[in-house]
Amino acid sequence: MDETVSTFSSTLPAGAGVGFKPAHFEAILASAPRVAFFEVHAENYMGDGGPPHRQLTRLRQDYPLSVHGVGLSIGSAEPIDGRHLERLRILCDRYQPQSVSEHLAWSTYRGVFFNDLLPLPYDRETLARVIEKIDEVQSALGRQILLENPATYLSVAQSEISEPEFLAEIAQRSGCGLLLDVENIFVTATNKAFDACGYLSQFAFEHVREIHLAGHLEARDARGDPFLLDAHRAPVAEAVWALFGQTIARTGPIATLVEWDNDVPDWSELAHEARKAQVALDVASHKSA
Repeated sequence: MDETVSTFSSTLPAGAGVGFKPAHFEAILASAPRVAFFEVHAENYMGDGGPPHRQLTRLRQDYPLSVHGVGLSIGSAEPIDGRHLERLRILCDRYQPQSVSEHLAWSTYRGVFFNDLLPLPYDRETLARVIEKIDEVQSALGRQILLENPATYLSVAQSEISEPEFLAEIAQRSGCGLLLDVENIFVTATNKAFDACGYLSQFAFEHVREIHLAGHLEARDARGDPFLLDAHRAPVAEAVWALFGQTIARTGPIATLVEWDNDVPDWSELAHEARKAQVALDVASHKSA
């Protein structure tokens, strides 16, 4: 790990934040909500100017910022796109976010972007490759990044390491932090029929710097079999709130984001979800005091 990375670690406040949507901008300005931070998708702000940057510049005056990427394709067998990484560096230099994160997944092949976060084999070869790429990203940005556990719908036959162990070793050897997506754990555990609480008990909580919550959809595949889709288009399910409670009982209060990216509701509904997360964090703070 490049030693320069240690000069900037994730410093989001230990409260509830939300994903910023342009449709909510005026309501946010009018209500000055007491949210801990806002998160944006990096790829939506890689242009030079225009309304997106004017809104984000104004928002950044009053709130901490988290930048969440979906396009680095860290799990790919191909090199990281240097142009994309440079655009991410410029964005981070411009807004100085308190956190920068990406997914343990791949999404590109031979110059084609698949608009999805695809699973990868958890083996030693992939582990070494992912660590090397995280080193490259952190060195380019001059800061720590967080790596998010994915939502998956199938397992790769070549896998020989459990996902929690895989993530823990990445964090230990690269110096990155972990973004624990509770919704992704619940979706994956349901789809693959394993115990979400058992998965959680193996997680390397000492590396967790941020938590994500979101809503899923119940769907059926081509054969008619049910599965959960990590759709980010509904309120957080009660089962996910329960798993979140178990998580923060271990971590204590920590930066927690409510994601809602599709069929975006009115600001009041998203703010209500954030308040529920904040109440849970306040309870965890009281218990740990």
